Amino acid sequence: MTGTERQVVVSGIGLLTALGEGPDANWKAMVEGRSGVGPISAYDPSPLQTRIGAEIGDFDVARFATRRQQRTLNRGDALALAAARLALADAGVDTSDGELGGTTGLFLGSNKEIGRLEDLIGALGSVRKEDGTGDMRKLGEHGGSVMAPLFFVEGLQPGAVFHVSQTFGIRGPNAFFAGTADSGAVAIGAAMRAIRRGDAQMAVAGGYEDATSWWQMSKLDRVGVLTTRNDLGDTAFRPYDRSRSGAVLGEGAALLVLEEKESALRRGARIYAEVSGFGSGHEAGTPPTPHPEGRGLARAVRRALDDARIDPSELGYVASHGSATRSGDVSETAALHTALGEAARSVPISTVKPQTGHLIGGAGALNATVAALSLHHGAVPATVNLTDLDPACDLDFVHGSARDLAPAHALALARGLEGQAVALAFTQPGR
Repeated sequence: MTGTERQVVVSGIGLLTALGEGPDANWKAMVEGRSGVGPISAYDPSPLQTRIGAEIGDFDVARFATRRQQRTLNRGDALALAAARLALADAGVDTSDGELGGTTGLFLGSNKEIGRLEDLIGALGSVRKEDGTGDMRKLGEHGGSVMAPLFFVEGLQPGAVFHVSQTFGIRGPNAFFAGTADSGAVAIGAAMRAIRRGDAQMAVAGGYEDATSWWQMSKLDRVGVLTTRNDLGDTAFRPYDRSRSGAVLGEGAALLVLEEKESALRRGARIYAEVSGFGSGHEAGTPPTPHPEGRGLARAVRRALDDARIDPSELGYVASHGSATRSGDVSETAALHTALGEAARSVPISTVKPQTGHLIGGAGALNATVAALSLHHGAVPATVNLTDLDPACDLDFVHGSARDLAPAHALALARGLEGQAVALAFTQPGR
């Protein structure tokens, strides 16, 4: 971004996926092509059509939350709180006094719908009839003991906004965006605009999801967007490939510390990239099938590039959505042709979803993180499992191995299940 507007930079990254913790561990795994996908182990997934996912097996909430906080944290909110701690630490922000104040904002996105089900499921057994059906009279008589006092509060969608704000004393502008991949990306765009306007000096922004939980898996199991090729294990998620059959879900969180550039420079912060543009659009079709030409995504890309004042020919990398559905990948390709014109054929494009799984509410924010890290490290990760490119996906989808490049500008894309489309533009610092 140039001109008189305040410039917004990424000064910290908090990243938790099945590949590891923090930007360094995740980036190393991404460029090496390692995968975190495997059989689901947290519960018995045998009733599901899709029984593989990218789980974080060694996540210890006690490292990031007090015992009191843990009583009202579901796993997704815990991942968000952990990623916020990691992002602020990575940015070198002093949080020891727990008071970041009114100049710091918080913008989060997720597909959260409910609190922890474990205790509720166990308690519901007490209000069944002898034949196993529900007894509404008993529920009325014993509801107070069946429902935990804070079950409703714990299940509120913006719960993580409360926990992060309270933990770090964040009292500036804040918002929660409910959705799928679009939500975390919109959160980053909203944070960027708040800093540009001067509403905040700094913001924590991104997305998170406990996407491999029984609740999330069962919701999407019959929608037609997940692969059922459990036999393929960590090679089942195959974006842009002829043999693609849908996504594999993964849990995780991707949160960024965004900061006004001059403020970041004054405190000697490391700058990964500038957030230079934000755009959005809508397919206005019938979900979950996107418009064949990806018209909402094309509009989002054009708006992000215009906002950043980047010509398509200057674009060096696209962190793509890569849902691995038959129609999704083709329509994404069509959208990039429309939005980038002739430049579409020369820009490297890839997605790390086959390695991390699809993070649902965290997916767009993860792509934003990948775009920033690509500019920072001068490299582009490959799309693993892409071995036989679909002719309908006729662009430079990076496969095989990562490429050492020096992109000056990058795009991060996100598409929601009901047609939402988001694009974020990133620029190397100093350009």
